[in-house]
Parts: sequence; C-alpha cells; structure tokens
Amino acid sequence: MKILFLANRVPYPPYRGDKLKIFNLATRLKKRHELHLITFAQNEEDLSYKAELEKVFTEVHFVYLPGWRSKANCLAAAWDQRPLQVLYFNSKEMKDRLSVLLEKHHYDAVHVQHLRMSPYLAERKDIPRILDLPDAFSLYWERRKKVKRNILVSMFEDMEQKRVFKYERILEEYNMSLACSVEDINYLKEHHRTANLCLLPNGVDLTTFALRNHDYSHNKTLLFTGNMDYAPNVDAVVHFATNILPEIRKVHPDVKFIIGGQRPVQKVLDLACDHIVVTGFIKDLAATYNEASVVVAPLRFGAGTQNKVLEAMAMGVPVVCSNIGFAGLGITSGEGAIMQTDPMKFANSVSELLASATERERVGKAGANVIRTRFDWDIIAAQLESYLMQVAGKTE
Repeated sequence: MKILFLANRVPYPPYRGDKLKIFNLATRLKKRHELHLITFAQNEEDLSYKAELEKVFTEVHFVYLPGWRSKANCLAAAWDQRPLQVLYFNSKEMKDRLSVLLEKHHYDAVHVQHLRMSPYLAERKDIPRILDLPDAFSLYWERRKKVKRNILVSMFEDMEQKRVFKYERILEEYNMSLACSVEDINYLKEHHRTANLCLLPNGVDLTTFALRNHDYSHNKTLLFTGNMDYAPNVDAVVHFATNILPEIRKVHPDVKFIIGGQRPVQKVLDLACDHIVVTGFIKDLAATYNEASVVVAPLRFGAGTQNKVLEAMAMGVPVVCSNIGFAGLGITSGEGAIMQTDPMKFANSVSELLASATERERVGKAGANVIRTRFDWDIIAAQLESYLMQVAGKTE
C-alpha cells in the first residue's frame, strides 16, 4: 500500500512519546509499504532531520510552524470553542500542502496522529483514514483537574477538559479510531458511545531495551525517566520527592533517586540534592534502566500507557507505579509492575522490593516475559498494518 502519515511533530529523534511511536511503527511498515510523511517542524533542528526520515519515508514534507505562531493561534480561544491543543496546531499552510499531496498521490490509507491533527482530514470521506490517539485526552484532563492547583490553573484546566470532551466526537468522522489502552477505549465508549474504536498499544523496541543480565543484587538506586518538561512527569517527581521518598529513606537511608530525562524545568532542577540526581538528557537510556534497582512511576494524572513502565519491564527491572496507565497493561499487580495509589503504600512497596533481591528478580522477570509476548513493536506494527488494510478494503 501507499500510506500517508500526518504527524503533529517531527518523529525524530525517536526518544520519547509520540515521536517514538510513529518512528517505530513506520520503520517496520516500510519493509512492505511505501510511506509518505507530512508533519509540522517547529524549529531549525526539526528541519535538519529530513535525511534521517527519508531512510524510512519515500517522501518527507515539513510545514514550518514556529512556537510564536502556535501561541498566537491560541489567542483565538476567546471566541473559538475548539481545545487549545487543536488551536495550537491550526495552520492554513498545512491544509493547503495536504490538499496538494492528496491531489498528487492516490493513498490507500492515511494515518492521522493525535486529536490535535484530527481537523485536517475529518471531512475527507473519500479517503480511508485512521485517527490514532496517544490516549483519551479528556480522561487526561479529567484526572489532571483532580490534582490541587491554584484557582487560575484550575479554571483553565476545567475549560480545556470541557472543550476536549466535546471535541472528541470527531472520532466518529474517521473510518477507525485507535487508543493505546483498554482503559482509554472503555472511557471513550462510555462517554461518547463511539463505535469505531480499536486497540493499538504502545510498544517497546526489544533490540534497544533487551535483557542485559540485570544485576538484582544492588538496592541503592530508584529511577524515574521521561521528558521533564511534561506536566504529568514534573508533578510525579515532585510528588515522589516530597511525599514518598522520605518514607523510603527511613528504611533505606542510602538510596538515591535518579530523575532522567531531557529539558528538566526549574521545579525539577530544584529537587537536586545529595540523594536526588537530575541528569538531563540521557543518550543510552537502556543502560540507565539496567543500573536501577527499582523504576518508579508515581504519576497522578495522565492516560494511555507509560513508556517508562514498558521499557523498564522489557529489561527485567521491577517497577512500582500508580494507577495511571496500569489498566492498559492488562496485567495483575506484581507481574512486572506493582500498582499503588496511596503514597504510604507506594513507599512500602518500593521499600519491600529494595529489601529483597529475590522479589526484585521475580517481579522483573515476570515483566520481561509480558513485554516480549505482547508489547514488541513488531507485534504492534503488524496490528496497525492489519487496521490500515481493513480501512483500505484490502486483504492479504
């Protein structure tokens, strides 16, 4: 097939989040299909990755959308009821460039990434289209509202949640809509009665995040990874350092907490001390996972599944996580990840793992088996291929 990917961000370098997903899926699909990409570039660095992307996509098209223009778009929120997430990526140039591409090429199917990009093809009923959501965004905002904020932030979050919830009805305009966890799909079905939803989990590159004979004997290092300018991650590490880590250190006073991830904001940098290390960008994330005793993911809001949890599990490192994204794993607590929502119980679970090499190994190896059999990107890409063929009306 000839497939067009419409992405909200340049899917390179494939370190985290939506960039990681698109790059890994496309890398596998290119072996059997001709892939084209059109995406927003937000700075000169984005534009520099064209050569790398052309190793995966036959054609790569950038639409330049600098941050100042996106912020100006959001000023329309005073009279436009669309979510800020959608307004931020509003672009006449993207509409025009996309129209030219669709006129020039006959695409068997189009993969549209994120609710943010959904307006661009919602009305093109003549083209088979899949809308791929990273998560149920209204669920994300609903959970975010429950974390105590100042009055102005709370008012903004309440407004955005209502707008996103209303706007999600656009899912029905697509031939198929995808979400990465059963939890998100059930939420969307319950609240929108959407009938065209299917599951496409996040995956793990088992070449990069392979088992490395992890040493279960050490118990001194706790690790959190992720983009450290992303609100759920920032909240999670501040919450952990303030409300959970002190309880763990009462039992294990020598333990260190490593916060690994690019673009740490000041609130994260301020956590650094003799037992908390803020690393910034980590080139070899797999090596960092392998050095951890326990990976923690104490997120208090968000949706979908968490790459940090999947990657740690793939490498056989035990995880303690909150309920955010846990249901999407389809596992029982202890099968690679232990789920706790109460801060004291979270601390106790981490302390118990630190106290027992045998338990760390049991939980870690159970997680590696789950990832190997269900979350390999090869498996996920094959599922997406099946969905694309389905909407295109093609069979093997």
